[in-house]
Amino acid sequence: MASTQLNATTSTPWESTSTLFYNYTSDEAVNEDDCIYEEYEKYFLPALYSLFFVVGFIGNALVVWVITVGTQLKSTTDVCLLNLALADLLLVLSLPFRAYQMKHGWIFGEVMCTMVFTIHYIGFYSGIFFIVLMSIDRYLAIVHAVLALRVRTRVCGIVSSLVIWVLAVAASFPELFYIRVENFSSEVLCIDYPNNVKLVTVGLFKTNIVGLLVPLSIMGFCYSMILRRLHRSRLPNKYSMRLIVIVVVVFFCCWTPFNIAEFIVALHFLGLAPHDCEFAKRFTLTLWITEALTFSHSCLNPFLYVFVGEKFRRHLFRFFREHQSISSSERAT
Repeated sequence: MASTQLNATTSTPWESTSTLFYNYTSDEAVNEDDCIYEEYEKYFLPALYSLFFVVGFIGNALVVWVITVGTQLKSTTDVCLLNLALADLLLVLSLPFRAYQMKHGWIFGEVMCTMVFTIHYIGFYSGIFFIVLMSIDRYLAIVHAVLALRVRTRVCGIVSSLVIWVLAVAASFPELFYIRVENFSSEVLCIDYPNNVKLVTVGLFKTNIVGLLVPLSIMGFCYSMILRRLHRSRLPNKYSMRLIVIVVVVFFCCWTPFNIAEFIVALHFLGLAPHDCEFAKRFTLTLWITEALTFSHSCLNPFLYVFVGEKFRRHLFRFFREHQSISSSERAT
């Protein structure tokens, strides 16, 4: 009877399982390349990741620049916006390396392998955690306005942000222990998954819980209370209500499909999902598509949380006007 194992070639327990393929070890074995969509892995995904890198880097770098240069960190919200942009920058900075590895393999050495996957994990978890922190911040500001006057300060924002970064690092373990460069039959790859199937399965379930279920539950509670308060007020802010709904829907749409796919991978390791090549081929494509959705969230965050804000737009326009006037004066001299 054929024994089948789901192996990760460029994968992590939470996000890179999109490059999983099946290895057949029986007399009826087929070429493992027949069980993946090579045209997507070698061409489409690297191009898509490169696009996400450009858009995400420009958008989040602009947020960091405007917040640090054009505004002052006066509240928890300002601190959260800055740290969210930094977290998204960490995540998108790893995308060019992942894109190159998909097409050519890993050539950057052991040190860069460790650095790239470390910032990827920390950026992943910190981005989610800062979105949760911003949800709590908005909940306090609208539902508990009196308490918010005491806790929504710059100092509290900085302390909360430090706690979030520590939690993000902690959530990245134990996967960070397994980052390494390995030689496979056809290429050299940077990987970060354990050889123990049970540990991989635990990591997948951990990602579902820490990366989706807990954050989504907190966000759902906070924003439902906010909508309830706004609806009860005499002059409900329909713009705020619409923005809240958009934030929750975008987060759900970007992260839920991939977490469902990760859950199915965990079921595979438990022997509860199919083990045939056709399933591998279709499901790998599903993983690639849903993983791309998670990366797109880092590109959308600047527009959702910052660019739509009146205060940020005002500082952004002022920044460009000042920059344009400086450039004009330099040309005149």
